[in-house]
Amino acid sequence: MEASNSSSASLLQEKKENRVVLVMLPEPNKDDPLVDKKKEILSERSIDLVFLLHGTNLPSLKMTESTLLEDMITAARILQLDETEWYFTEDDDFGPFSPRNELEALNFIHSITCDLLHFASSEDAELLQALQDQVVDKIVCFANEHAENTAGVRCTGQAEMQLFYWAIKQGVKSKLNIAEFEGLGRGAMATMNLNVGDVAVEIPQSLIICEDTALRSDMRQVLENIDGLASETITLLWSMREHHNVHSEFMPYFAALPKSFNTGLSFGIDALTALEGTLLLEEIIQAKEHLRAQYESLCSTLFASNPEIFSPEFYTWDQFLWACELWYSNSMKVAFPDGKLKTCLVPVAGLLNHSLYPHVMRYSTIDTKTESLKLYVSRPCKSGQQCYLSYGPLPSSNLITFYGFLLKGDNPYDTIPIELDLPQQLDSNNQSLDKGCQISHMVRGTWLSKSQLNRYGLPSRLLAALRNAFLEEDDLQLLQRYPRPNKQGE
Repeated sequence: MEASNSSSASLLQEKKENRVVLVMLPEPNKDDPLVDKKKEILSERSIDLVFLLHGTNLPSLKMTESTLLEDMITAARILQLDETEWYFTEDDDFGPFSPRNELEALNFIHSITCDLLHFASSEDAELLQALQDQVVDKIVCFANEHAENTAGVRCTGQAEMQLFYWAIKQGVKSKLNIAEFEGLGRGAMATMNLNVGDVAVEIPQSLIICEDTALRSDMRQVLENIDGLASETITLLWSMREHHNVHSEFMPYFAALPKSFNTGLSFGIDALTALEGTLLLEEIIQAKEHLRAQYESLCSTLFASNPEIFSPEFYTWDQFLWACELWYSNSMKVAFPDGKLKTCLVPVAGLLNHSLYPHVMRYSTIDTKTESLKLYVSRPCKSGQQCYLSYGPLPSSNLITFYGFLLKGDNPYDTIPIELDLPQQLDSNNQSLDKGCQISHMVRGTWLSKSQLNRYGLPSRLLAALRNAFLEEDDLQLLQRYPRPNKQGE
């Protein structure tokens, strides 16, 4: 009997060790503007997207010993590259390419394992769960490395309290509270420990403000009769009046908004003088000139002809600028069930502040089953800590101009575009590029470069273009055959 039990246990162990689970990372999406570039990197580096999970090597191994997971992360980093990250990626750099990219890559693998676990057998689930546990460990390590001491105090102001209770009454489900953070202002604070994959906030679709909201009002007939009026302008005009409507269903939301946003668009003379000679000043001036021209156009056509809808006291330049700052600093792009991507104001969700190391990165698509927008946690957030959102890969100039703040530390998206008028462009391997694949060149702080090669801290794609600028036609053909640059060209 004992021998039989021993034999059965041995067979069971052998079956477990011989078990194999296939994990596939999807190819770059065909709608991704970087699809060809990502495929090229994967091919050049011989990075596979198919991984075999063996029963003999995964469950018993520690996270740091799993080369399979490291290979998966390397592939996922490439798949999650954005344009700036791709441009500064070098042959000897395997990542991380940015905090955003690293979190996206880890959550990408986490999401795939979650999907596989839904349909896996109990035997396969054991292997997949072991892999997912290792991914979560990686995310927790990332969170611990970038932890901030940002404990907040719950806001008890009347406007904030009314906003919170109104939101809950309207169907918002939140594990966050409105809080005040010393030196940082208002934000969102976790009311409990949030783990990877948890929903921090869930907002009903009916509470999301977009073009459809404006067109349900009495402004619809006027707005629809104007050719070429952009959806962003429609929502802007609606919010300028709704802000003063005491009977508005969104009054608690508007009442809790700041009286001034203090973005770069509101900078006074002293601030603008301090920026003299900078690219930021040019960006702010251009943005304000654009808004002023837009306002004057609306004054001459829309406001004057429809005073019963567009009351003069609600449509002054100051009111217009306030509404512009509201939409620039608080709006989100949301994908609706009809497939349309709309610019929206999302009560409660708009309270989350931006960070290079966000807790929430996935929030842009309406869940068709619940008809709500869910903000999923991408890295753990402890109770009482500020919960951050990612506004996207934005440079500091954009954050100051349209949001009114500056991040601490280095921002990998602080780049300066460089326009090069070249007869022919080369890639980093000195190969000719088709006109449809021309590269938009840029430069950033050389201290962000991780390259060990002698590139002077500059991106290889920019160097290839600069070298091209000093070549004659004969030299260009020679360079493509023998990629070593000549001394005079250097």
